[in-house]
Amino acid sequence: MRKTVCIGFLLALIVANAQIAHKRKLSMLGSPFEVTAVATDTIKANEYIDLAVAEVKRIENLISDWIPTTQISDVNRNAGIKPVKVDAEVFDLVERSIKISQITKGAFDISYASMDKIWKFDGSMKTMPTEEAIKKSVAKIGYKNIILNKKEQTIFLKSAGMKLGLGGIGQGFIADKIKDLLFSKGCTAGIVNVSGDINAWGKQPDGKSWNIGIVNPLNKNKIFATFPIEDSAVETSGSYEKYVIFNGIRYSHIIDPRTGYPATVVVSVSVFAKKTEIADALATGIFVLGVDVGLDLVNQIKGVECIIVDDKGKIHSSNGIDVQNITK
Repeated sequence: MRKTVCIGFLLALIVANAQIAHKRKLSMLGSPFEVTAVATDTIKANEYIDLAVAEVKRIENLISDWIPTTQISDVNRNAGIKPVKVDAEVFDLVERSIKISQITKGAFDISYASMDKIWKFDGSMKTMPTEEAIKKSVAKIGYKNIILNKKEQTIFLKSAGMKLGLGGIGQGFIADKIKDLLFSKGCTAGIVNVSGDINAWGKQPDGKSWNIGIVNPLNKNKIFATFPIEDSAVETSGSYEKYVIFNGIRYSHIIDPRTGYPATVVVSVSVFAKKTEIADALATGIFVLGVDVGLDLVNQIKGVECIIVDDKGKIHSSNGIDVQNITK
């Protein structure tokens, strides 16, 4: 009788500790948004996901340059006029953005939002812009003209007409914030996908790691590599569909903020890091820098790896990734 009780108690514990992975797909930030939360039941998982959705809205109302009431919009309105005091997390994000600009030598620059939109990638563009127009389009860009006052916690855009846009780092920042929030609330495993900015933590209910597939940029219906990830992040930047071809050269929709010319040669960049924010910003910078300079940069940063696909379909990888072992 005692043995039966013990077995029954053990089974009850197993059932009580069983977990499920519940996924919700939404459209937020103007992009696909997906959260998977591991919990004891669907009700608890939905509570976690509701927290994630609320966090997205909270941060969006701080850093979006499309919403006129945000702190970043206030900074933009006061370009060339006066410094604007912002919350610590906004100030710190801009400060970290500038550091990424420094290590990429301006290939990543949050003042890119000042750019005149002279390139069209909707099929309507038949000739290249003039050299003069291209040069003029980036005249107001320059991360060195973003003046930070740490003591006063203010941001000042030195030149009138400057504008910050955190799209190249903000989604990664949001993915990290969601992960930190859900983990602090007891969600020990999950995955956040903010339009390709992915942060995964813990393991799936069956004890296996989360698996991430990297899409073949020359055939978006096929995955050319899969990776198990745990407590880490990945972001892919690609010009699968948004590009133009002039004189046999493929120009992507990702513009070099230093020159005004679109990036060439590179078709896709996937960056792996502990923080989605870093992966997000570096992916854009590496795309602009190109294969050789981009790989050289990544190989100098501890804990960061990347895969680059060029316009000939050739796969290049940083030192810590063995392409032969991951390609399907």
